[in-house]
Amino acid sequence: MKNTIKMLSLASLLIFAQACSKDDDNQVTIQEHDKNQMMTIMHQMMVNMNAMQMTKDPDNDFAMMMKLHHQGAIDMGNAELKNGTDATMKAMAQKMVTAQTQEIAQLNTFLQGHAAHLSVPEFDTKMMMGMEKMGRNADLQIINGRTDHDFAILMTGHHQSAIEMAKMELDYGTHAEMKTMASKIIEDQEKEIKELQQWLLANNNK
Repeated sequence: MKNTIKMLSLASLLIFAQACSKDDDNQVTIQEHDKNQMMTIMHQMMVNMNAMQMTKDPDNDFAMMMKLHHQGAIDMGNAELKNGTDATMKAMAQKMVTAQTQEIAQLNTFLQGHAAHLSVPEFDTKMMMGMEKMGRNADLQIINGRTDHDFAILMTGHHQSAIEMAKMELDYGTHAEMKTMASKIIEDQEKEIKELQQWLLANNNK
């Protein structure tokens, strides 16, 4: 099913790109998702998240899932730092790597001192639905092999999924530390989404 969605989305994008090819300034360049470095990182993150053993305790599952989600952002950020050329995107990548590395350390500390003890199956169900949505949205993105662009476009969706996960924690979590972190993630990443979108608009989404 996933491959079918990818094939259909790529076919649609190729038709769109051909329609735009008459005007070089508006021409859309597309790279196959399986050949794209940023998308490869996204797919590996999804594999890791899908393989995670859920506990049905919202605070613990949020912490474990967010660790993997953050690691995906760190890996994408490091790829941007290594291969990107735009100073603004590289600065954003460094900020994300630093902040999310620190948050992973906080999440590890929480998990070490907090044994899972609640059972809220609804939370895990909604979390899995959110991951599936993130995967579909990523597979529908136009990526062109330009590191700065692909980092910005995929990180926008990556951040949006983190915000949705954090809102689930606010709805279902009971531990103050995790709810505080969830609120911070929402605040920080909503701001960064705006900055990423502004950069994409200023650079004609290229």
